[in-house]
Amino acid sequence: MKTHRSPRAVVAPGLAILLASALAAGAATLPYNEPRLTEAQGLEQLAGFAKTWHTREEWEARGRNIRAGILREAHLDPLPARNPLRPIIRGRQERPGYIIENVAFESLPGFYVTGNLYRPAAGSGPFPGVLCPHGHYQRGRLLPYTQTRCAVLARMGAVVFAYDMVGFGESTQVLHSDKQVLTLQIWDSMRALDFLQSLPEVDGAKIGCTGESGGGTQTFLLGALDPRVAVSVPVVQVSAHFFGGCNCESGLPIHHSDRHDTDNVEIASLFAPKPQLVISDGADWTKNTPKVEYPYMQSVYAAYGARDRVQSIHLAGEVHDYGPSKRAGMYRFMAQHLGLKLDKVLKADGQFDESNTTLEEKTIEVFNAEHPRPAEALADGPAVAKALAAAQGR
Repeated sequence: MKTHRSPRAVVAPGLAILLASALAAGAATLPYNEPRLTEAQGLEQLAGFAKTWHTREEWEARGRNIRAGILREAHLDPLPARNPLRPIIRGRQERPGYIIENVAFESLPGFYVTGNLYRPAAGSGPFPGVLCPHGHYQRGRLLPYTQTRCAVLARMGAVVFAYDMVGFGESTQVLHSDKQVLTLQIWDSMRALDFLQSLPEVDGAKIGCTGESGGGTQTFLLGALDPRVAVSVPVVQVSAHFFGGCNCESGLPIHHSDRHDTDNVEIASLFAPKPQLVISDGADWTKNTPKVEYPYMQSVYAAYGARDRVQSIHLAGEVHDYGPSKRAGMYRFMAQHLGLKLDKVLKADGQFDESNTTLEEKTIEVFNAEHPRPAEALADGPAVAKALAAAQGR
């Protein structure tokens, strides 16, 4: 295998300047197991990681250790057995350019992933698939910007699955504060990939994933751990100094253990050399992305000779959301790399037409009085933990 040198001449000067400023500000010994560092500490840590590899082979060896560490510390080594999904799909509704259906399936026997499937209204496929996890909002899958991006992607020619974060929306079998929520969330995302690939109209080789905030964490964790993701767009979450601060992101030591040491920038970089777009803003922990996180990711991609496959959109005047300009960048990137049709959603002036999205409420709930959750559903966190252990042969 040919060795590719990491382009230190590009990355190191910027990191060195910022690191000097951080040290001058008095950065102390790093509290590695904390979910939040100071910006100076995050920069110091990332600069230290940069010194551990210089070639593609060295990065890939580091990457194998990081992946093993994440799976081990997330209690997903071994992975659970893949039980039949037994999908429930109902409530089909036809909208302008897309169809929406209500979906539940079992990621573990008796543990349900709940969500909505958005399909193109025309054509027979095979269509690319896109997973859309959401952030920490109780009804995140029903937020206007979640529904809008899913509907527009479907109108562009993708089959899209938006699913509830564990403990949010209709995923109420386990509390989000549960100590196993990170384990379950990663596994739910892997099973969501299984679900998309099980649909006969989906091209299983063309799967994208995009989410914001905590959904951004889910996006880059899934991209790092499951090779079936082909295109990744994590939004307002990739940070060198902030790991999420929630049980579902840093409640288990997936970043630091006695056998591995990493951060979210490196986890997102494990997606190299596949196409990835990182979207950031000026009002949260991604405000330094153009000069800290993105250059590091570029150095990883450059080691593969694929520097142009990682891109960044930084919106310094915007806030922590998945607003119109963030969605526009994602639409173009997904269209480019999944073969979606921009002409289906562009107006004459080149702006995206999102006006044909019907914002739903009760009509897209999976379980209700008429259609209750199946009687065999697991009752609570301890029951789910027992099912997880059984699926792992423990």
